[in-house]
Amino acid sequence: MAGRYYEGFEVGETIKHDVRRTVTETDNVLFTTLTMNTAAIHLDHDYSSKTEFGKPLVNSIFTLGLVVGLSVADTTHGTTVGNLGWEEVKFPKPVFTGDTIRVETEVADKRESKSRPTQGIVTFIHRGFNQRGELVCECRRLALMMKAPA
Repeated sequence: MAGRYYEGFEVGETIKHDVRRTVTETDNVLFTTLTMNTAAIHLDHDYSSKTEFGKPLVNSIFTLGLVVGLSVADTTHGTTVGNLGWEEVKFPKPVFTGDTIRVETEVADKRESKSRPTQGIVTFIHRGFNQRGELVCECRRLALMMKAPA
């Protein structure tokens, strides 16, 4: 099993995920159009060239999904029951096509489930960085995790 069970997480630990990914224009255009986001800042090079960024921004919801996704193999793959929510999602720097994203996950909290004795809740803080080491995304995610089989 790639992911960890509830007992395998220690509050305060930081997990540095080895897998990184470069964002492509196809990623941005496909995700943006599939989700019906018609904002010109994501799709229109001419419009975007006249903004302070000078080029299209990668859709921030794609960035959030990528940051969480890059963490899954080392944290919740096969051991999560489901996500309970995201809190405090921040995008301090923009992401552009060609940026390579790497992720670190901090285990911020954990507690046993009050209603499900075979499960516990882990609070992760996922941080995504570009190739220059700039923080581009940060979020708190609550995951309902399986406990190790008896």
